[in-house]
Amino acid sequence: MSEKKIIAVVGATGAQGGGLVRAIMKDANSDFTVRALTRDVNSDKATALVKLGAEVVAADVDDAGSLKRAFKGAYGAYCVTFFWAHLSPEKEMGHARALAEAAKDAGLKHVIWSTLEDTRKWIPLNDDRMPTLMNKYKVPHFDAKGESNAYFTNLRLPVTLLNTCFYWDNLIYFGMGLKKGADGKLVFTLPMGDKKLVGIAAADIGKCAYGIFNRGSDFLGKTVGIAGGHLTGAQMANSLAKALGQEVRYNSIEPAVYRSLGFPGAEDTGNMFQFDHDFEKVLCETHDIKFTRSLNPSLQTFDEWLAQNKERIPLE
Repeated sequence: MSEKKIIAVVGATGAQGGGLVRAIMKDANSDFTVRALTRDVNSDKATALVKLGAEVVAADVDDAGSLKRAFKGAYGAYCVTFFWAHLSPEKEMGHARALAEAAKDAGLKHVIWSTLEDTRKWIPLNDDRMPTLMNKYKVPHFDAKGESNAYFTNLRLPVTLLNTCFYWDNLIYFGMGLKKGADGKLVFTLPMGDKKLVGIAAADIGKCAYGIFNRGSDFLGKTVGIAGGHLTGAQMANSLAKALGQEVRYNSIEPAVYRSLGFPGAEDTGNMFQFDHDFEKVLCETHDIKFTRSLNPSLQTFDEWLAQNKERIPLE
């Protein structure tokens, strides 16, 4: 029996990386095995990965040397950064550069970089339809990742650029859950009008990455967009109502109003939704559900994700 190829997974205890680790380790016939990278090898999540059979090693995106050590001897790597931990595009780009340089140093055969569209290609900085943030971004958490693509391509790495999209899990973790209106009924607020939002279950991103690794060289040098659903706010509200067994009203607001809500990242997120709204057609085309399912046959719909997660959505 040939030795399994090692995939080094950054953020292995997070949603994306964890999804990839589980996809690999639960496939008894996989050609791959996992080296799970995490800052805390003694955490409960890290211990759970050890029980799955993964090798767990300490590494930190703030420590370039630790990344080089963790990538050494691996076949491939899944690279992801964590913007919402610090809200700094510059730090995000520094982390991406460290990941790319570590991959080059290790001579990896396949790198997947979890990225997003650079919105400035559609909305230049001098376009006043959307406010410019931090003097040089439209959607900082998108643009920093998209700009960082160049770190991987300029080093001529064997890379697949994986364009992810809105996590449905944001309804649980990011304050995008449901609020009770003055009448006591649940309200789902989104600045999307009647446009479709491209979304996915976070764990499915990792499963799609596994599908890409399994296809060998098919996607080297290519940009791949994924999605589990294209849904309007009204459709999402209807699905939420069915899952929760009570009325959920869709409250469509303007992006400018969303930007003014005052929570950390509100301006960034408001601009993101405006980008999703204004460029719905291109995003739906480049994040094709049928293609995504070809990578990940167990791809969840929004209704299926809700069936598993409805109790975790805060109802304020």
